[in-house]
Amino acid sequence: MNIVVAIDSFKGSMTSLEAGNAIAQGIRKAAPDANVVVRPIADGGEGTMDALIEGMQGTYETITVTGPNGKPVTSQYGVIPGAGIAVVEMAKAAGLTLLRQEERNPLYTTTYGVGEIIKDAIQKGYRRFIIGIGGSATNDVGIGFLQALGYHFLNAEGKEVPFGAIGVKDVAVVRLDQVMPELQECSFRVACDVNNPLYGQNGCSYVYARQKGATDESIRQMDQWIQNYSDLMKEKQLSMLENMPGAGAAGGLGYAFASFTNSKLESGIQIVLEETKLEEYIKTADLVITGEGRLDGQTVRGKAPVGVAKLAKKYNKKVIAFAGSVSADAILCNENGIDAFFPILREVKSLEEVMQPENAKQNFDSTA
Repeated sequence: MNIVVAIDSFKGSMTSLEAGNAIAQGIRKAAPDANVVVRPIADGGEGTMDALIEGMQGTYETITVTGPNGKPVTSQYGVIPGAGIAVVEMAKAAGLTLLRQEERNPLYTTTYGVGEIIKDAIQKGYRRFIIGIGGSATNDVGIGFLQALGYHFLNAEGKEVPFGAIGVKDVAVVRLDQVMPELQECSFRVACDVNNPLYGQNGCSYVYARQKGATDESIRQMDQWIQNYSDLMKEKQLSMLENMPGAGAAGGLGYAFASFTNSKLESGIQIVLEETKLEEYIKTADLVITGEGRLDGQTVRGKAPVGVAKLAKKYNKKVIAFAGSVSADAILCNENGIDAFFPILREVKSLEEVMQPENAKQNFDSTA
């Protein structure tokens, strides 16, 4: 019996491979002769870089970059030398988790470090990029990211604007003469599973900025500044993509990638499925096992388990999902390719206890 296990990471507890291997251990106890293959997956959010590097036999580069608050942070990105691919999670340089609660303020947080990572990879010869843009602490329309690559955003006095959304307010001139020439040779697959436009009631400021530390007043201000910036880009014929689905992702970083680089915004799970070639493993499987930390109604909206299930159904494979917890509306998963799902908790325990890696692995093993 051939079984493929492709399960998302359990944030704060286990990586994708750790969860998959725990399931494989349980399967082998029940069916010693089973051939079990564990493949890492992710949906474009946290853990995407690790899943791709593990799934494509890559390695990691460590680099010091400008963090979201302008202070140096140690960051990592992944590389697959044979394919010439660099894998970047923007949250490693500009993520919300890099800041203490009192440091969070999108008026001043920047994506500059994201550009520094990409610049480093370009200088090391990489030209194909996979970018995860979830978990940002920023709302700077990506101008920090672009500044690191040689774009200059100047105010009316000809001075470089400061980091953060406060800088967006003053942009009057965009200079392109010092942009890295190698950028023209690069292509970017950007994992983006939101369809928000750049500004307005459904844009990056109103929908996402509050969780990044914004107030009602600063949200209103940033939305207006971003609209003014977008109008300037149209006037200068640099971009007309403000209403593109995903333009508002990561505080407008989606807009920056689409407008100023050779980029394609795509479903995160589709990128991972294609790049790790999971389909080749599923073709010959008798059973496919997937899952994530919590199965609920949101799972069917571009999350990893349903992405795996849809691929499996292309070949009429049975699909089972495991989860840390299961909500009532998880029944929607049955309509989207998951034949059966099981919560792995074996007894009542605190959240802290069940998230301890050894407990979580044992629960997977027993359930499988």
